[in-house]
Amino acid sequence: MNYQIVTINRRAIPDGAVESRWQAEDGWSIRQIDWKADTQTPRGSMLLLPGRGDIYEKYIETLAHFRAQGWNVSSTDWRGQGGSGRLTDNPYIGHISDYGIWVDDLVRYWTRWKSENPGPHVIVAHSMGGHLTARALIEKRIDPDAVVMCGPMLGLKGMGLPALIAYPMARLMAKILGSKKPAWKVSETPATPLAIRQKLLTHDDDRYADELFWWGKRSELVMGPASWGWVSRGYQSNRWINAPGQWEKIDCPMLFFGTTVDQLVSYKAIAEAAARVPGAEIKTYGRECAHEILREADPVRDEVLAMIKDFLERKAP
Repeated sequence: MNYQIVTINRRAIPDGAVESRWQAEDGWSIRQIDWKADTQTPRGSMLLLPGRGDIYEKYIETLAHFRAQGWNVSSTDWRGQGGSGRLTDNPYIGHISDYGIWVDDLVRYWTRWKSENPGPHVIVAHSMGGHLTARALIEKRIDPDAVVMCGPMLGLKGMGLPALIAYPMARLMAKILGSKKPAWKVSETPATPLAIRQKLLTHDDDRYADELFWWGKRSELVMGPASWGWVSRGYQSNRWINAPGQWEKIDCPMLFFGTTVDQLVSYKAIAEAAARVPGAEIKTYGRECAHEILREADPVRDEVLAMIKDFLERKAP
């Protein structure tokens, strides 16, 4: 497995990439980026779906990599984060009242995006983006030719408690404190100082700093902790995804990546899901890899990108 290494300025929107907005069914304005392949006959079209609190600027390097292979590449923020507005009066808090809202947004976007771009149509999804992709797949509302899951959020670890305890506790806290109140103060998990946030995400100092650069350049992108509503609905949604018979409904090729030391999502849930999807493949990392697999240091990232290339050549030719 080999590929052309692509170098690009990760702190600038590339020439030819188009930033725009699309309208959700209820009129909500959602940000997107599209970057067409520099060829008359594209390899296909790839949709990169980011995680909680994410921004597509963090994945410019990854988009450039796949575009160099001939793919039309696109990404979109989720409503309520990134450049797609907020769902609370406090712009620092990430909130949702029902994950089904995001699934509906994804389905609407997918339908239009697929009609405007040549196939095969594939999804590369990170963290919460993987969670929402899984829901749409199980519900048979999207039909990608192949899906890559990078550290998908199929079980939450941030509370530090078993789901059987954490879920009712999160529901209680949302009821007592308010569903839009922050579930912790800073960073990605409770009791984690912002100063050591990077250790949860990536071993690559420069790639981690890219996000801080974009926060400084585009202050509207900054987001901190999740709300109690987000946490409570996350546990509820994961319970639905992982129920008996759910993963077995998926009939498209899937490749999972996970790391056993992930402090944000459950590797156990990832491995169990991969074992239940017919024909799914999985690659497991350990201490060399943190949560943001596509933004890891080169030894891990290069291998991941090569494996994705090989998988798509086999499953979405």
